[in-house]
Amino acid sequence: MSLSLDRAATLGLVAVGLTVVLLLGKLDLSVGSILALSGIAAIGLQPQLGQLGAAAFGVCVGLLAGVLNGVLVVLMQINSLVATLASMIFLRAMCHFVTESNPISGADPLFGLAVSRSLGGTFSLRTFIFLIAIVLLFLWLTYTVAGRHVYAVGSNEDAATASGVRSGRYIFGAFVFSGLMAGTAGVMQSLATNTGSPVFGSTVTLTAIAAVVIGGTRLEGGRGSALGTLGGVLVLAAITTALEYESVPSYYQNIVTGSILLLLILLDRIASNSPRSALSLSSLLPVRSKEQSPAR
Repeated sequence: MSLSLDRAATLGLVAVGLTVVLLLGKLDLSVGSILALSGIAAIGLQPQLGQLGAAAFGVCVGLLAGVLNGVLVVLMQINSLVATLASMIFLRAMCHFVTESNPISGADPLFGLAVSRSLGGTFSLRTFIFLIAIVLLFLWLTYTVAGRHVYAVGSNEDAATASGVRSGRYIFGAFVFSGLMAGTAGVMQSLATNTGSPVFGSTVTLTAIAAVVIGGTRLEGGRGSALGTLGGVLVLAAITTALEYESVPSYYQNIVTGSILLLLILLDRIASNSPRSALSLSSLLPVRSKEQSPAR
């Protein structure tokens, strides 16, 4: 249990940030690259800034990457899928450029043990941080006006804006928050392994989105919860741990994760009865409507 929760914490921190982004009906594909770059900064700058200073700088790298995504989506009005895809490619290239495509090691391997060591018998430090983040997000979304505005913007951005809600600020803040959470996850993972690698987080984006969707958050926005994300993260962690105990290769695990994500999206379309989700055979066939004469 301790191992599963500790490993799920890194994924969970990324999923916490993505929950707000998906609630607003947006996507952030750059979280994996942000995770890797933040971890590289936290390890590579230890000789110059010290271990705590480098860790803080790594979190700031994630924050600045989130600001970049917010600028692209809100100020430059670029579709979130395209904007974060571009930043994902750019930041991943930065990871390889800085490290010359080689992993780097930290100065003191014992420093990161506190991150993954169990405190109180079960929970590690990053598990505590993940659970605290989930609780705070739940309270913010449920009991604050700003949290309700997130649901309003995700349900209908134009209507929310017409009602006086500053939608752009919420969307910008969501990308900043997502970058901050991905940066925190990257720093925690790199400290725990005493390694900064340009390939860290290569599959975390798909897995985190799957965890959020499993938790009940719709990709179109407007529906979801923090506690649902917690459930989705724990479900994926249990599935991954079970597959690893059965010695299932990692690429098969990705197939399982992708299949679960696709199945849930299809089931959501069927259950929602949305016109955009026309899955019946009749909806794919042309229907000849009766011609009506224009009114004079």
